Amino acid sequence: MNKKQIIGIVIFVVLILAIIGYKAFSDSGGDIVDGKLTTVYVATGGGKEDFLADEDVVKILRKKYKLNVVFDNWSNGKTVQLPLIRESVGLGNATIANDIASGNTSYTIHSEGVSTYDALFTSDQRFYDYYKLFPNKEAGEADRYSVKGGSLTLNTPIVIYSWQKIVDALMNEGIVTESEGVYYISDMNKLMTYILEGKGWSDIGLPELYGKINIASTDPVTSSPGATYYGLLLSTLSEGQVTDENIMDNLPKLKQFYIKSGYMNNTPADLFERYLKTGMGGQPMIVDYEKSIIDFANSNPDGFEQVKNDIRILYPSPTIWNSHCYAYFTDNGKKLYEAFDDKEIQQIAWERYGFRTGITGGSYDVSSIGIGVPQTITSTVSSLKMSVYNQLIEYLKNGE
Repeated sequence: MNKKQIIGIVIFVVLILAIIGYKAFSDSGGDIVDGKLTTVYVATGGGKEDFLADEDVVKILRKKYKLNVVFDNWSNGKTVQLPLIRESVGLGNATIANDIASGNTSYTIHSEGVSTYDALFTSDQRFYDYYKLFPNKEAGEADRYSVKGGSLTLNTPIVIYSWQKIVDALMNEGIVTESEGVYYISDMNKLMTYILEGKGWSDIGLPELYGKINIASTDPVTSSPGATYYGLLLSTLSEGQVTDENIMDNLPKLKQFYIKSGYMNNTPADLFERYLKTGMGGQPMIVDYEKSIIDFANSNPDGFEQVKNDIRILYPSPTIWNSHCYAYFTDNGKKLYEAFDDKEIQQIAWERYGFRTGITGGSYDVSSIGIGVPQTITSTVSSLKMSVYNQLIEYLKNGE
């Protein structure tokens, strides 16, 4: 082999290696070696998995902020009952994880060898607020990290999904009003009274619908969305201010409301799917999050085109936020918290998954959705404290 042939082979090999290196660089979002990234471990409540796993979000976090984020799935309740370590959910140190699974309850966040977290990302504000308090040892709650900072990060309001014909009838009853193409439940008390009195759909001019007026929701006893909705109803009955006195007057009404609601789904995804598939006759009105319709429109544009002219979104006035709240415990956790302020990440959160990131909704063009969604959400009630929710749920389970 002569000198020219050897040089040619060397150049060819170098080109191949360069191409492979460039592809690895591109696929990793700009970092060839993972060791250059800071890994952040986050205990994460449900409802935002698709957004957090979004390919573009992951690339932005890696390339722009040099963060490799590991989001471990946790239920909200377990974040205060179990030690907030990866081994509690079967991850991290395999020996410790197996020991915990076998019933060893001696581990804490301070135990040697455990895998700790940099942050907590709840899917309900009440758990975020509650985590910042001292643990209730008498109730068996685990030690907690010191929260250095955080706030509401991803928000979506509670709404009621219905259909054009039903909304027209509710407008005739003075329950619903329309403003700039957006429909509001302006008299929630009247709608609740109709349900408690057992009025039928035929009583409001809808003889084609069978049975009593009802709003389907997930079960507040077992579901966070359902509990948030019943918290809104309690606030409505209490005229926005829940006190020790008026809560005892209103809990029996909510118990009646709960009983009249009948069968309830445990997950909002199942309920929303039934709403879309069974139509007005199967699910006249359901409670869910605003983000559900935006997520559906993005993931199934053909299906959305088929139903968008008949669907109506009703905004209770006031409504209540479902807020995914981020609390960080370390400097690495703070880096991710600050990254969520990235304008591109916020735009993805809204356009693809329906999460609002501003206090009143952010600076988005809602007209592109093609259905009545307000630019901002300003009429809201505050999230209730954990103690109030506990009292509400206990009464629904066991109250007379």
